[in-house]
Amino acid sequence: MSVFLAIAAVVVLGFGMPVSFAMGTLALLYLIASGEFSLVTIPQKLFTGMDSFLLLAIPFFVLAGALMNYGGVTRRLVDFATALVGHIAGGLGQVTVVANVIMAGMSGTAAADAVATGTVLIPAMIRQGYSPGFAAAISGCAATIGPIIPPSVAFVIFGSLTSISIGQLFLAGVIPGLLMGVYLMVACYLVAKRRGYRAASTRASLRQVGSAFLHALPAMLTPLWVIGSMVAGIVTATEAAAVATLYSFLLALAYRELRFAHIGPLLTEVVVITSVVYMLLGVFNILGWILAIEQIPQTITDFFLGTTDNWITVLLIINVVVFLLGTVMEPVPLMVLVGPMLMPVIEKYGIDPVHFGVVFVLNVVIGVVTPPIGTNMFITCSIARCSVAEFSREAVPFLLALVLLLMVVTYVPQITLFLPRLLGG
Repeated sequence: MSVFLAIAAVVVLGFGMPVSFAMGTLALLYLIASGEFSLVTIPQKLFTGMDSFLLLAIPFFVLAGALMNYGGVTRRLVDFATALVGHIAGGLGQVTVVANVIMAGMSGTAAADAVATGTVLIPAMIRQGYSPGFAAAISGCAATIGPIIPPSVAFVIFGSLTSISIGQLFLAGVIPGLLMGVYLMVACYLVAKRRGYRAASTRASLRQVGSAFLHALPAMLTPLWVIGSMVAGIVTATEAAAVATLYSFLLALAYRELRFAHIGPLLTEVVVITSVVYMLLGVFNILGWILAIEQIPQTITDFFLGTTDNWITVLLIINVVVFLLGTVMEPVPLMVLVGPMLMPVIEKYGIDPVHFGVVFVLNVVIGVVTPPIGTNMFITCSIARCSVAEFSREAVPFLLALVLLLMVVTYVPQITLFLPRLLGG
């Protein structure tokens, strides 16, 4: 029956069917072929896969990010980032990275950050003489920081699938997310020096930096109290997301940039993102049940145990496989389909699940800027009006920086585990 599952998966995906519908079709074919289970199992498992209080955090965090994007937060964050690093070589590229580091603490999704900062900074970079491909590449790659620095929708999804503490994952993502910014800034600096990309502005005075900081401070407080309240045990992840949404709404009203006309597009964006994620989670609950019946996770674990007894080699194999899958799959389907199946392997080799969660999600989000189907790649290419080929050439140094960081985070667990052990108990 496992061979049947593999063949059926290749066939349905080969027709270009969306992943959630393809996996649902696969489950239906399996139940019909086995003849041992009622088809009523499908709606039952579909519902239970989505029926979780914890998963309510996803629409709330997405809504909070959308409110901030429409509420004028992005411009204030860009002004602050410009005051901090605009004087460095490749100034607007550096501003893009720093702005995404700050935005990451609010939206929690790579696509939202790519749109929010890209629409502001990509045209500005092109006007200042940067190539469209470079502007698109640095914007797309910098937006991958969004799912790593908390609050993160990706960590909520992964934690719900694997029963790993979301609060621990949030804490574990802080240092790797900041290091992503550092690595990308170094790559941007080296490219800018070689090409002669000038600074975006003169060095700002302390007064100017302070003024920009005060304007951006209300928004920048969001991740601090979201994480702090969770670590202190005051709220759950879902409750923190709900309060973050209320705070984002009040902030948007205070900035007086949220208009009634924004409500429709804003809510549509939230509903589309959330429905896609929930559908995948519901379908995977069916598929996960089938995989357990067929003992697929045990087969994968036995494969690794028969290949090597070294955790270093295991993580290298997993990273290579996930990276390759990330070039042809969207992040959420990849997390839903592959993440839970790897957890028995991680347990057998004694790898910390929180550390692995960060490594896995970091690897997955790199896929949003790799051809042929990287979401951020297409978003920033459309804004910059450049080709995928041009984006791919310009993204090479930034992708190398991200892959190098992935290897460092993979083999230095203290980077991810320091804060959870210090603050999480």
